[in-house]
Amino acid sequence: MLNALWHVLLLSLIPIGTTAAGAILAAVYPPGPRTRSGVQQFAAGVVFSVVAVELLPDVVRGKAVLAVAVGFACGIGVMLLLRRITSATEKGEADDVDSGSGKGIPTSVARAASGRAPVGMLAAVGVDILLDGILMGIAFAAGAKEGLLLTIALSVEMLSLGLATTSSLLARDIRRTAAISIVVGLSVSLAIGAVIGDTVLHNASVPLMSGVLAFGCAALLFLVTEELLVEAHEVPETMTTTTMFFAGFLLFLLLGMVGN
Repeated sequence: MLNALWHVLLLSLIPIGTTAAGAILAAVYPPGPRTRSGVQQFAAGVVFSVVAVELLPDVVRGKAVLAVAVGFACGIGVMLLLRRITSATEKGEADDVDSGSGKGIPTSVARAASGRAPVGMLAAVGVDILLDGILMGIAFAAGAKEGLLLTIALSVEMLSLGLATTSSLLARDIRRTAAISIVVGLSVSLAIGAVIGDTVLHNASVPLMSGVLAFGCAALLFLVTEELLVEAHEVPETMTTTTMFFAGFLLFLLLGMVGN
């Protein structure tokens, strides 16, 4: 048990490391909008593939219909609640800046010049990373292959997250070292979530595991459809960026087939 926990902790360093790499890359050499969109499309394809190929079959195999329905509904509910809280917080921050920015100064300029970290966004990112860590731990509890594939998928997602979050902080005139430190600090919550997922759910019953996996599937699908793809499509699409989604999906589909 202890060796398995250390194994999960060590592997959690991989997505934490890619987050740090994304943060440093964004600070030293900020990616263009199309590059960032391509990374987000690829990450979305990877996460979607892991859900479809690895997690959903385990959910179906358990045949715990009620547990799956409750878990999936709770996953969507938590993500929607998180979005609502985040939106309200960021609206309040925008209103505060508006009241002190003066007439004739655009809100985006005033917020960028304020040098304040976007608390709402950072809270959402922190909770999202914690949930990802819990899903990683759950995947390892379900099987080593599922855990490894999800770790790789999360590493790609966290690279994109590091790029995007650091770019947003730098746009607010926050110092590079502070922006990198904030993003890397948030990424550590993934290891905490992985420990929770692997220990608390290690010997869980079939209905409980099915319900938790369904919760995780809902959260990951929400991440793909409502965050990664939405942000990626803010940039005019090209054939290359669109292809990145299917490349990510195909890559992990093939890896899943080879693993079986």
